[in-house]
Amino acid sequence: MARICLHGYISGKVQGVYYRQSTQEQAERLDIDGWIRNLEDERVELLIEGEEDAVRELEKWLARGPVKAKVAAVELKPMTPQGITGFIVRR
Repeated sequence: MARICLHGYISGKVQGVYYRQSTQEQAERLDIDGWIRNLEDERVELLIEGEEDAVRELEKWLARGPVKAKVAAVELKPMTPQGITGFIVRR
């Protein structure tokens, strides 16, 4: 299976509800690399990279998020894989 990379934004109630931390846990479980961070406009930005099946599974999870989240939109666009190793929460 091919390695793919997606970059994008999540909007809704996604800050203050453990969205970044939960995404990191899901990414690590799926062996996905990348990063996630909060933006000042209350969205979350992220870059995810890994095997296509795993990335697609995380993409579905992003639309739900953790229990307290209320995801309004997930906007992800494909990018060339960056060769990132590990998954971090950016501050």
